[in-house]
Amino acid sequence: MTQAPQIKVPATYMRGGTSKGVFFRLKDLPEAAQVPGKARDNLLLRVIGSPDPYQKQIDGMGGATSSTSKTVILAEPTQPNHDVDYLFGQVSIDKPFVDWSGNCGNLTAAVGAFAINGGFVAKERIPENGIATVRIWQANIRKTIVARIPITNGEVQETGDFELDGVTFPAAEVQVEFMDPADGEGAMFPTGNLVDDLEVPGVGTLKATMINAGIPTIFLNADDIGYKGSELQDDINGNPEALAMFENIRAHGAVKMGLIQSVEEAANRQHTPKVAFVAKPSDYVSSSGKAIGAGDVDVLVRALSMGKLHHAMMGTAAVAIATAAAVPGTLVNLAAGGGDRTSVTFGHPSGTLQVGAEASQVNGQWAATKAIMSRSARVLMEGWVRVPLI
Repeated sequence: MTQAPQIKVPATYMRGGTSKGVFFRLKDLPEAAQVPGKARDNLLLRVIGSPDPYQKQIDGMGGATSSTSKTVILAEPTQPNHDVDYLFGQVSIDKPFVDWSGNCGNLTAAVGAFAINGGFVAKERIPENGIATVRIWQANIRKTIVARIPITNGEVQETGDFELDGVTFPAAEVQVEFMDPADGEGAMFPTGNLVDDLEVPGVGTLKATMINAGIPTIFLNADDIGYKGSELQDDINGNPEALAMFENIRAHGAVKMGLIQSVEEAANRQHTPKVAFVAKPSDYVSSSGKAIGAGDVDVLVRALSMGKLHHAMMGTAAVAIATAAAVPGTLVNLAAGGGDRTSVTFGHPSGTLQVGAEASQVNGQWAATKAIMSRSARVLMEGWVRVPLI
């Protein structure tokens, strides 16, 4: 039997927000993987441990959830007045593909720290004590993101007392600003409507707000699909019929948003769009046992990622939530009480999150100028990841 040797690739394992992933510098990848294509995808699949029919990713760095099956490649900036290029790859758990169609807002919080530690940011722009501003070019969606990284004694500060629901331990606060967060080059509301009638065979006709902000997202009313908006992961992820329904909705919504041409294409675009459902505030108990009161939030939101209910909230989906909440008449805005707003606090399975967003009408079209949220990030391990030579 021929034995394939293992190669060593410099890598850093990082948590960003409520996600974690394997970070690489482009120049450290094997030469064949330094350009987009099969060699790169195969490398990242093997690093994470996919495809895995057992859906455990035991033989890789993945954690068998959408939040932990992630990779990041950072490179020298291709755009002026930026510090680093950030490319995100969402690795499928049980299928042999990497989805490059969107961003990860949670891991964005770790990109700034990695950029500083990796030498992408000029030393004269890093204070001895204070905040370092890192301008990130998000290469998947071609947008600018600004991360503000706390610095202590000339080094990135990772520990602190900032608490983020969905993350067990406190850490240093990282403020992330998503500039002009509409995803891609098209309209923020691709159908031209704030609310559409979305026809889904086998489900019915549902009211839906479909928005490209942060990440393409389909918002539904919870009660239209038989939910309360206070569900936790086990309420949905253990129900194959429910998951099939959400995937059916996602596929038909993707067609209506113009992201794919046919519902069959949705299977090869798992990362986008997201599906979320909203409800008016009510009391519930989070997955950690924390009591969330109706008065603590403006709206309840639950979102699915890679076919499963997310344990907290994707960072990019949080941008979509805040942006939709800022536009009077969307389902998110109406569930939050309607009217004008520049921020929203929403309840998710792990607790609550506040996100700010600004939106305005320009020539009859809604546009978002920026969205702001606080996250945290930390290096978990650094060195080399080993993979069999493919």
